[in-house]
Amino acid sequence: MSADTVSVTGWGRTAPTAARLIRPRTYEEALAAVRECGARGGIPRGLGRAYGDAAQNAGGAVFDMTGLDRVHAIDADGGTVLCDAGISLHRLTEVLLPLGWFLPVTPGTNQVTVGGAIGADIHGKNHHVSGSFSRHVLSFELLTADGEIRTVRPGTPLFDATTGGLGLTGVILTATIRLLPVETSLMSVDTERTTDLDDLLARLAATDHRYRYSVAWIDLLARGAATGRAVLTRGDHAPLQGLPDGTRARRDPLAFRTSRLPAAPAFVPEGLLTRTTVGLFNELWYRKAPRARTGELQKLARFFHPLDGVPHWNRVYGRGGFVQYQFVVGHGREDALRRIVRRVSERRCPSFLAVLKRLGEADPGWLSFPVPGWSLALDVPANLPGLGAFLDELDEEVATAGGRVSLAKDSRLRPDLLAAMYPRLDDFRALRAELDPRGVFTSDLSRRLGL
Repeated sequence: MSADTVSVTGWGRTAPTAARLIRPRTYEEALAAVRECGARGGIPRGLGRAYGDAAQNAGGAVFDMTGLDRVHAIDADGGTVLCDAGISLHRLTEVLLPLGWFLPVTPGTNQVTVGGAIGADIHGKNHHVSGSFSRHVLSFELLTADGEIRTVRPGTPLFDATTGGLGLTGVILTATIRLLPVETSLMSVDTERTTDLDDLLARLAATDHRYRYSVAWIDLLARGAATGRAVLTRGDHAPLQGLPDGTRARRDPLAFRTSRLPAAPAFVPEGLLTRTTVGLFNELWYRKAPRARTGELQKLARFFHPLDGVPHWNRVYGRGGFVQYQFVVGHGREDALRRIVRRVSERRCPSFLAVLKRLGEADPGWLSFPVPGWSLALDVPANLPGLGAFLDELDEEVATAGGRVSLAKDSRLRPDLLAAMYPRLDDFRALRAELDPRGVFTSDLSRRLGL
């Protein structure tokens, strides 16, 4: 087991802190790491795709769990897999897809570990149909602060505290996951342009039930009558009979093919992402999208994880990094969503990665983000003047509307708003106090928000 003091940051690269990075390779080493993490405690970490400070621990320990990455058992008839929590969703897909199985939920990147997927209770383009990741977890093994390894199942307080609990209840070692059967590795995709936000919401509300996956890229620099215009992309796994005869895809329908573009440069000049350059990008992106196209066959990587093809794409925001702000407001609170979109548009926030999704029924995780309603995520350069105060105002708007921000994306939420957004917060704190009275598991986020 190796350990080095390094600078650790989230994917947004906004607030690096120094910590002792410990890399266990066995369950015994993981137990030793927890027992010896020191007075500042420790926090498990996967592939570092939490945008903010959820997997940082200034002056303490960070447990890099990616060395525990084995697949232990696959039930190819029943559709379940037992694996280590340090394995990536990408690697699991490589193993499972040739057998005709796919992950039930996948986020915008497959560079996430299974433990991270449970700890953040990730959701994807199919939340309105399939819920979040924890809905498909049959059990997991959790190493708690007392050194005990517990088997945790749905319907228990520890399951509900851990799914979405951002590593603060313990280290997930293994998980058993229920899978989705598929016939091919391609997606059948419908794409259409919408004229404004109301047009987008109407189409989603009226027809989203026809699709397993649904997502909209939204132009947050468009103003006036075009405010909230979007490109709506929806689809499902292509059936075998939907592949053209005589093609490579038909001959090898479950092949998992990815493409990789050159990495973003290590240094990107500050000020590259201005209102002008992002506005030009957004205009071109909107105009190049078809007004309406149905049944296009796309690779899994293109449909689910287009940015994974650009290694270190987070560098494009420059040395100052970026903030991803994601919130959800419930059905019936569309006016709050409209106001926020207008405010972002009027402030001219240079965001070219803005995604709107319709979320379905919530899962029981006490700090799990998804609730029924509309979720909007946007990336903005962290050095944008006045950004902190502006996002504080949006937080107030979200909280007043009964919504919440995503803690897995957060790096700056005020703690006084947390209880209004997460009504099971006191239950989470009470369970942590009982399970981990010495505060072994802690993070920069937990200290900042008083978790």
